[in-house]
Amino acid sequence: MSEQVFSNARIVLPDTVICGSIHVTDGRIADIGEGASIVGDDFGGDYLIPGLVELHTDHLENHYAPRPGVLWDPLSALLAHDAQVATAGITTVLDALRIGIEPGSKVSIEDMRILGDAIHRGEREQILRAEHFIHLRCEVSSENARDGFLLFDGDQRVRLASLMDHTPGQRQFVSLEKHREFNQARTGHSDEVYFTRLKKLQESAEKWSDANRRWIADACKARDVRMASHDDATEDHVGEAIRDGVVIAEFPTTREAARAAHDHGMKILMGSPNVVRGKSHSGNVSAAELAQHGTLDILSSDYVPVSLVQAVFLLSEQLERISLPEAIGMVSKVPAEIVGLDDRGAIEVGRRADLVRIKLTDGPIPVVRAVWREGERVS
Repeated sequence: MSEQVFSNARIVLPDTVICGSIHVTDGRIADIGEGASIVGDDFGGDYLIPGLVELHTDHLENHYAPRPGVLWDPLSALLAHDAQVATAGITTVLDALRIGIEPGSKVSIEDMRILGDAIHRGEREQILRAEHFIHLRCEVSSENARDGFLLFDGDQRVRLASLMDHTPGQRQFVSLEKHREFNQARTGHSDEVYFTRLKKLQESAEKWSDANRRWIADACKARDVRMASHDDATEDHVGEAIRDGVVIAEFPTTREAARAAHDHGMKILMGSPNVVRGKSHSGNVSAAELAQHGTLDILSSDYVPVSLVQAVFLLSEQLERISLPEAIGMVSKVPAEIVGLDDRGAIEVGRRADLVRIKLTDGPIPVVRAVWREGERVS
């Protein structure tokens, strides 16, 4: 039997913060008590929060394809990504793999399956710090979206699929001018190349988006895979999500869409970089504004893993209506339970001892000092 005691910590419980101690037995939380213990590791008043649960991060692909024309060893890429998320306090991560990729991209749908196989190997050989699952980012406007989805048919690590359409002129990029600026800053394409590509994207969307959305939604229901919508901007978009059986609205672009989705029982997910920066990089609604209006449930690090822990402390400091336990719940208990991981996500007796020690600096920038997964120190 393995025994651990963490003492003299500010413990963030689901509904309050106490100064106390936690007793861990065999990787599970066995007892929580107020007051310092005379035995165990003295945290010196640092915060102790549940391990963070990440539902949408695109970071693995960045490690696998770090430069145009360069594909890294998939297991090595996974290990680098895993180290980064673990040191950010993330103990459970759904790696977002693209399903539906346009011709000429630096990766293919087959590369996504290669990364999925690396995740399986990492878990099988027990060489990962965080626990990794798979989130299929289904680009419904792409001709090969169904083929990409079928590469993961029967994969038990798939916990979530998002139905997304990044065709310029709607959803994330209602403004074509904003999309052109964003695209050309990233790619360096000339106006001629940009507008040629734009026409192809719009033609592909016209042909494939609706049919692929319905097909993938039906496939997810048949396989009991939970679904998210993506970049909803209007009540009509929310209506599509309701029809499809969606449970999470990822990155709604307007307050109206977020309110409509929330009123229909969906959990609203926004990016923690949006919170830290105070605005959306696409010029859409801010996460803090949704939090202020009671329509924010989950935060995702999206493209900056370390932003997750920073965002929750910012929210609780800047918004009177958001307590620290509520903010921490947005990155732990709520995301864990919406994808069926009920054994983690909160500091409660009987749950997994996925724990993160946080020290606040004068900034205040939260510093992740230590991370445990099922009671085992992983960072």
